[in-house]
Parts: sequence; C-alpha cells; structure tokens
Amino acid sequence: MSDQPNIILINCDDLGYGDLGCYGSGINQTPYLDQMAADGIQFTDFYMGSPVCSPSRGAMLTGCYPPRIGFAEFDGRWVLFPGQSLGLNPSEKTVASLLKEVGYATKIVGKWHCGDQKEFLPTRHGFDSYYGIPYSNDMGRQTPDDKYPPLPLLFDEDVIQEQPDQASVTERYVEESVRFIRANQDTPFFLYFAHMYVHLPIYPPDRFMRESENGRYGAAVQAIDWSVGVLLDELKQLGLDENTLVIFTSDNGSRARGEGGSNKPLRGTKGTTWEGGQRVPCIMRWPSQIPPGSVSNQLVSAIDLCPTLVELAGGEMPSDRIIDGKDISSLIRNEEGAITPRETFLYYRLHNLMAIRSGRWKLHTHTVGKSGIEVCNELYDLVADIGETTNLYDQHPDIVADLNAQMDIYRKDLGDNLTGTKGENTRSVGRVDSSDTLTHYDPDHPYIIAMYDLKDRG
Repeated sequence: MSDQPNIILINCDDLGYGDLGCYGSGINQTPYLDQMAADGIQFTDFYMGSPVCSPSRGAMLTGCYPPRIGFAEFDGRWVLFPGQSLGLNPSEKTVASLLKEVGYATKIVGKWHCGDQKEFLPTRHGFDSYYGIPYSNDMGRQTPDDKYPPLPLLFDEDVIQEQPDQASVTERYVEESVRFIRANQDTPFFLYFAHMYVHLPIYPPDRFMRESENGRYGAAVQAIDWSVGVLLDELKQLGLDENTLVIFTSDNGSRARGEGGSNKPLRGTKGTTWEGGQRVPCIMRWPSQIPPGSVSNQLVSAIDLCPTLVELAGGEMPSDRIIDGKDISSLIRNEEGAITPRETFLYYRLHNLMAIRSGRWKLHTHTVGKSGIEVCNELYDLVADIGETTNLYDQHPDIVADLNAQMDIYRKDLGDNLTGTKGENTRSVGRVDSSDTLTHYDPDHPYIIAMYDLKDRG
C-alpha cells in the first residue's frame, strides 16, 4: 500500500446542514452517505469559507479566505458569471497543483465556478483533465431572450455539448469519475467531484423522482447519495478502499425557502452569515486510518482541506504567501486528545466581515436587515445554542471585547468594507483584458434542449 492515499473530494451545491439522514433529515433517503458516516467520521462544526459558491470554492481549493485571494466579490457581483473577465489568479496554488507536484493524477468532474476564460479553467490550475459545467446550472437558456448563453459542458478546455439534459448530467459525471479511477488505480489520484445538485433548477432522474418523499429536492439528494454509493463500490471492487480518503461536503447552506432544503437546526440560509449559510455537512471515510463511528465537534473549515491533504500526500504548502488553512489530519484520524489548530473562524459576506467564531462563542457585529447591512450586537454560545436563538451580548462583555479585538486584527490583514479598512495581505483576482462567453446561441444548432422549461434560478 502506498504511503500516499488516494483522495476523492465530493462537493455538493447548496446542500443544507439538515439534508442528510445522518444529520437529522427524516425525509431524504441517504443510505450510502449514512453508512459512510458510520464507517468514518462526521464533523458537526465544519464551515465553508463563504455562504455562496465562487468564493467558497476558491477558498477550499487554495486554503485561503476569499478576500485573501481576491475572491470576496467580482466587480460587485457575488459570484462569477459566464464570460466575465475575472477568475482564480493563475499564480495561486490549488490543492490539485500541489498534489500534482508529488505525483498525483488529478481530475475535476462537475462544477468549477472559478472563472470560465481559458486562463482560469481547471486545466490551468493543476487538474490534468476536466469534465463538467464550468458554473451554475441556472446560467443557461431558459427563455427566448435569455441574458445567458447556452449552458456549456466542457471536456478539458473545449465545449462538447450545449444545453445538456440536466437529468442525465449526474449519471454522466459518475461514469467519467469511474473511468478516471480505473485508469489511475495504480498511481495516487485526486478526484474532485463537484455536483450540480441541489442548485436550482433541479432536474432529477425519473427513478429518484418516483421514490422521493421530498419532491425534486429529495430526488436530487437521493441522486447524490446514489453517486457516492457507486464510487465507494468501485473503490472496493478495485481493492482501493482501504487507502482512499473520501470527503463529502457542500459549498454552502441550502436556500431552504420552500424548495425542500433544510439547514435545521441552524439559523439562516445560503447567502447569510448565520450558521445555516456556512456550516455544512462533512463526512470523511478512510478505512485504514479513521475509526468507524467517529464524530468530531471541533471547529474546522474547508480552507483547512488544502494544507491537510497536501500534508497527507507528502507535499509542501508554498512558503511565499499567507495560507489561512490549518493541518487537521489528527482530527480526521480522530486521534486521542486531538484539538483543532483553528482558534477562530471568520464570516465574510462579500468584503464585509460580519461575524467571528472562537471556540464556542460567535460574535455578530453586523447583520442584514430590511435596509441592507446593519450594525448589531449579538453574541451566541454555539455549543449550548446551535440555532443562535439567545443573545448573550450583555452578559459577557469580556468575551465581546476579546472577539472585537480579534476582528480588528483580521480587518487589517484581510480588509473590511464595513469599517473602511483595506487589507494589508491580500492578493489579486485573476483578470484578462478581453473576455467572451464559451457559447453563443445559434437558432440552427441541434440542441437536445434548446430552452430549459424550469425557470427557477438560485
């Protein structure tokens, strides 16, 4: 057995904290993920770097808070859009490029959303190959006069289909993932499987629609679960099971506005810096290293994955730049007495530092009200009050003062528009002089689906 583990990182889109059976859902069918949790470790306090997708994904790939890498916002937009001139700077090091340096075969299947110009595509960021839709699945044609061009499906850097049937996309992703695993079973590999589900619009396969007790949403969750089952079975069939670390998580919380998603028992939704926006499910399975049935309530983040995976692979993080992630390999193995190296976690909404967590305490200095971002004075004990229901601000002035002082330090480091503070240690987003969309609508092209009939966008 190689000292270097195979690594599969599965990242869902908009899957909420309460959407899996092992996290409390009584309505979505997730037997494979529930078994994966029983076989490995389940994290209860795992955070994404942002409550929306582009900054969340850039943060996870680089091990840095979004403002650190110029990914807090994109010329005023929350996420990247088709044809935009911005993307992940080619000078950034990703987990894929760092693993590639120590002999890994690397592949991304699914959603990228870190820039669609050639300079920003996955193949320019350490991935040997790419198969997927480069941004959100709602950024395709849904109306005759749509502002979006046809939704592109890419292989490496070329569009191989426009406006694919979204009900078949996940099955195609699984097939491509299995092909990659089989082709690289004799060498260490890193597979980043970035699901389309459960982002709107949701087009699930018929089988899962028939079985779902939670409409389209539940069917999409079940499709995700099925895909995990296929990958785990493939690893067993190839004899790779024991030395493969499989990580399952989501890029941010669920929209949870009547669409079937759940962030329970957390407060807030996607796009907010309440717990429901950024605390997400995280399950890891590695039979030779992780004791079955493990649970960790330690404070950890997706920005910790990059340095951790590089360390496990025998690589080195770059020393010429600041990396915010910490090595959490002892927590992954659930070693006795292991304590998180993460003392704090920052909640950024665009360039605005809204809240901070340290240990059990979370301080909100700002929230979003009817008139926009508003000052607030709210302190929560997340161990006793996971739902952020009881404000303890007045009872603990010493804790408030300490957390405010820490926020001031981070503002100087990363910046904060709310206080007019420019960050001293931030890097630039990637930018090209001219840009174009990957596709353009052609009325004579034989699209399998010229316009998606669901008009949901999220």
